[in-house]
Amino acid sequence: MNKKIIEFLIKAKKATYAGKGNESDASRPNSHDLLYCEGDMKYIDTYLGSRSFVGEEALWLNDTPFWSMNYMGRILGEGFEGDFLKEALLQVPEDMPYRGPVEYSKDSFIYRCKADGDFTWFTGHEEILKDGVKIYECVFHGGEVIQ
Repeated sequence: MNKKIIEFLIKAKKATYAGKGNESDASRPNSHDLLYCEGDMKYIDTYLGSRSFVGEEALWLNDTPFWSMNYMGRILGEGFEGDFLKEALLQVPEDMPYRGPVEYSKDSFIYRCKADGDFTWFTGHEEILKDGVKIYECVFHGGEVIQ
């Protein structure tokens, strides 16, 4: 995949949910939508729910969709901190630009992410542990959208 596209995706992720960016107008009842545009490229992240949630991130070039990722997650236990998740997601790596890094830790929290495949077709899973106990999990999958 084009390095410019990966750079745009990472910049968009950091400017929206992970970076505590402002929501745009809801596209569906009670949805949370985050939009980032730069030139002829557009990124939209839209999700439903909070404690248990589902969502989709997608990329467009000249209003033609060409990449998307779906995700579903849930909070499993006490002590979950959304700010820690966002901090981990800000560490999104270029070689795996789906969610966060393979591992990130701070204080009593550990974030872990594993993905199989590549930018064109992938699946993955992330989790957060607090004091060794899993308190959050999310699965994701996605890849190229071909017209």
